[in-house]
Amino acid sequence: MAIISISMSDDMLREIDRLKNELGFSARSELLRAGARMLIADRREKAHLEGRINAILMLIHTQNVEDIVTDLKHRFEDITNTQIHSHIREGKCLEIFILEGDAERIKEMVHLFQTCGKMDYVKLIVA
Repeated sequence: MAIISISMSDDMLREIDRLKNELGFSARSELLRAGARMLIADRREKAHLEGRINAILMLIHTQNVEDIVTDLKHRFEDITNTQIHSHIREGKCLEIFILEGDAERIKEMVHLFQTCGKMDYVKLIVA
């Protein structure tokens, strides 16, 4: 087994500790391993998507990264049926995209949001 070191904000660490206690994990590392396993399983599931699909993409981000969302949404207008933008708590925004199109194109859009480093939450739900 390898040991890794990661950096995270104090807020994230507090949230990890809260989840650890709430869910009954014995240590932070157990919680992080469970989270990694969930992410891996989700990626494997999404990797097998093909053909034309319908999906919902949900994002949560801070208001100061609207330019990134706007840029990406314009790049994927061909698969976006509807987009809903809502201001939620503490300077955060919720985006809901209703998507229809080629699975590879949808996966590309999701990947760009996930890897831009500016989204608090990214979730794809396939119908």
